[in-house]
Amino acid sequence: MNDNERPVTLITGRVYRSKGGRAEGLHVLLVAPDDDSAVRRALDALTTEGYAEAQLDQIGELQGAPDEEPHLSAWQGAIEGEVSIITFDEPDP
Repeated sequence: MNDNERPVTLITGRVYRSKGGRAEGLHVLLVAPDDDSAVRRALDALTTEGYAEAQLDQIGELQGAPDEEPHLSAWQGAIEGEVSIITFDEPDP
C-alpha cells in the first residue's frame, strides 16, 4: 500500500430484511477516513439495499487483499470507492 491509499475497513455483523426477520451474516468492505464515517457509509448502503435492521459487531482494517472470493472482489470494489456488502447464511444457534 502506498502512502496515498487508505486501508480497507471491514465491518462484521448481521442484517435483517425485515424487523424481526431472519438474520443474515454480514461483512462490509469500504474505504473511509475514520471508523465513524465507515459505519455511517455502511449503514447508508445497507438501507439503500433494502435492509430494515443491522447489528454491527466489529470494525477493523484488512492487511492486504484477501485470498478468496467473494472477499477479493469486495476488497477491489472498496479500493475503487464502493461500499461492498457480503451476506451469508447464519448458522442456527
